[in-house]
Amino acid sequence: MTRYVGRANVAKRLAPLDGSPGRSVYADGEARFETEGGTIVARPPFPLRHSGEYPVVRVTPLLEEMAEDRRVGAVLVRLGGYAVGVFEGEQLVASKVGQRLVHGRHRAGGSSANRFRRRRDEQARAALQEAGEVAARILGPERGRVDAVALGGDRTAIRRMIELQQELAWLEELALERFFAVPEPRRAVLDRLPYDVYAVALTEG
Repeated sequence: MTRYVGRANVAKRLAPLDGSPGRSVYADGEARFETEGGTIVARPPFPLRHSGEYPVVRVTPLLEEMAEDRRVGAVLVRLGGYAVGVFEGEQLVASKVGQRLVHGRHRAGGSSANRFRRRRDEQARAALQEAGEVAARILGPERGRVDAVALGGDRTAIRRMIELQQELAWLEELALERFFAVPEPRRAVLDRLPYDVYAVALTEG
């Protein structure tokens, strides 16, 4: 079973195992430890640069790379709301959060439903256009500076936003493997994002 664990908790879990009997393999961006208690696989959000094999449990290379702070852009978008930011390590150094009305779906049929749907589509497009403009304004200067980008909210909304703002296509190229499906893009959610950004995919068995 794989779960995402904060990097500080991963360090607490693995540090005591360093040097114990077993085997360690660093390859393909992850670390695999065969311990007396079972096998542990750790896959950090930023793929491990270190590679090698050890005839004991050797967690130091993993912990050293996990502890590195990165410059990360963040774009969280759902219909009606967005949160864009830049993190230096776990510190939010630039951000903009906004909301824009997008009506829910119309349950009735007929011409009124068609008018409602067209209005809703227009609202959705305007909301995503605004989110894209904000993302371009905040993250445009960061192109070439950030190590990665955290995308989250709703996948369809993110995809449509980028389609409307083609200059943001580079965000997908730098996107972390994990998509952060937050329920609502608010400032408090953005503030908490670093825990998840640096969380490690940990599999124990």
